[in-house]
Amino acid sequence: MEHDVLSAAKLKKIEKKLKKLLRIVFQEVGIQCSINKVNKIIAIANAGLINGLTEETVFEYFSKYGALQHILLIPGKSCCFVQYKEEASAVKAYNNYNGILNIAQDSKPIYLLYADKLPDLCLKNMWHGIVPGLIILNNFVTSDEEKVLLQLCSFDSNTTCQMRHRQVKHFGYEFRYDTNNVDKDKPLPESIPGECNLWERLKNTEYYNFVPDQLTINHYIPGQGIPHHVDTHSAFDDPIMSLSLGSSVVMEFKKDDQHICILLPQRSLAIMSGESRYDWTHGITPRKFDIVPTENGFTSLERGVRTSFTFRKVLQGSCTCNYKSKCDSYMENSREIKNNDASELEKEHVHKVYENIAEHFDDTRHKPWPNVVHFLESFEKGSLLIDVGCGNGKYLGSNEDIFNIGCDTSFNLIDICRKRGFQSFIASCLNLPLRDSSVDGAISIAVIHHLANEERRIKAIKEIVRILKPGGKALIYVWAKDQCKNQGRTTYIKQDRKNRKENSNIVTEYNNEMIQISEKVSLPIHINRTQFKHDDMLVPWKLKRNKENDRTFLRFYHVFVENELDNLCKKIKNVVITKSYYDQGNWCVIINKI
Repeated sequence: MEHDVLSAAKLKKIEKKLKKLLRIVFQEVGIQCSINKVNKIIAIANAGLINGLTEETVFEYFSKYGALQHILLIPGKSCCFVQYKEEASAVKAYNNYNGILNIAQDSKPIYLLYADKLPDLCLKNMWHGIVPGLIILNNFVTSDEEKVLLQLCSFDSNTTCQMRHRQVKHFGYEFRYDTNNVDKDKPLPESIPGECNLWERLKNTEYYNFVPDQLTINHYIPGQGIPHHVDTHSAFDDPIMSLSLGSSVVMEFKKDDQHICILLPQRSLAIMSGESRYDWTHGITPRKFDIVPTENGFTSLERGVRTSFTFRKVLQGSCTCNYKSKCDSYMENSREIKNNDASELEKEHVHKVYENIAEHFDDTRHKPWPNVVHFLESFEKGSLLIDVGCGNGKYLGSNEDIFNIGCDTSFNLIDICRKRGFQSFIASCLNLPLRDSSVDGAISIAVIHHLANEERRIKAIKEIVRILKPGGKALIYVWAKDQCKNQGRTTYIKQDRKNRKENSNIVTEYNNEMIQISEKVSLPIHINRTQFKHDDMLVPWKLKRNKENDRTFLRFYHVFVENELDNLCKKIKNVVITKSYYDQGNWCVIINKI
């Protein structure tokens, strides 16, 4: 039974619950909501991605009351948002679903609030953005040609490869998913079928000479997808072309903080060239419906059985593209900085820099991070803990019930610690002058990312494990490459006008793409307060004295991708990871020595 307004009795019954959810939604996403201030935007306050809600379900129920303009489900959050085209539609949904409708996995009723605005997320599904180099040619084949092509491969036979997300068949060359590459010296006996010779149709385009020698056919049933990826640079030339048969689907493209949705209509050809081929990831979210925009809002597009024909030209030799951050050929040539070069790089762009900026660094580092403090407070009274890379010692006095000692490579930072009465000494994290099994706990906060190769990063963790007593535990923080993980922009990339002006000056000062560090090592200069584009880089520190004497120092950083820190710890004996998490732009682990 529908009502134009919530009855007084009903409102009173759920009002206490709604007031509690007002605070929770604000804490989760920073959005002010209201119980009775009508708006076109509704917050589903207690259901979202984290408890199994999907776009299809939201669309199915909420579109009954009018045209939708936005559906926004937020990664890692237990709330989501719906925006109607008309305010009256929002009122109907609010009154008829509030405290009644069960659509989440926990089978509890959803509670609705009116929201002032939609959250400003780092990653937004965008339907009107442009992916440079991507072209969609609609109706590239006819329906009759589609039938012929679909008969080329039977996905009920044993000739196909069963992947986790779909069935796969290769022609010309096999793509090896274990190595993410092709064996260029071992062509398959089956070449691309003649029925796929469609390239005369491109004669009036810049791709007139495209002749593929490798074909991958992917077979998707509704609900299947493919994880985000970039086709291996060294495996295939530019462009890559994909024909969608049997059903339309939404493909999502991501780069840094950009997230663009593209509809691939049935029988269309997607051409990925240049930036779209080399620098954007693409993937298909596993689901049975796609929510696509219309002139009046959104509609639900049911997926059918889809078969994609992806045509590529195997690349002979290495990739020479300009998109180095995702290029395996470039990374292979410069993957590991040798130990001698790494040591010199750290001396020049870590140790010397901190000696010069120690006083200014101290002025900017006062507030301890809550999760680190919580870790320090978890130790029993009388425990001995070392802060490896203690900096100005901001954590050395956090728990007065334990014995704290700190070490750092910077004389000037250790001098600051000593003036504050902290027990501290000069030492490298690669060679700690402590006995085996001598401390109850350790922290290493924003230190290991300054080491210039994996071997040295593993050695630093091994040193921490060596000095831990059996049963001892350590907390390690490193900068994350992804500064938008789950919770919008981190404080690092929230910049004000002053930041932007300084960044502009730094860009002008360092206008080369790469800075030569040694004969074999060159590194990019990162633009402060922006998403990281490289794994290894130099990050500017602006030392402010006066306008005439301001100086910029370049600190070396290796920023970590997801699971990279965990995988380093797993390579060390007698260690178990008890917690792994993301905290405001950092990957963090707690490890125990066993």
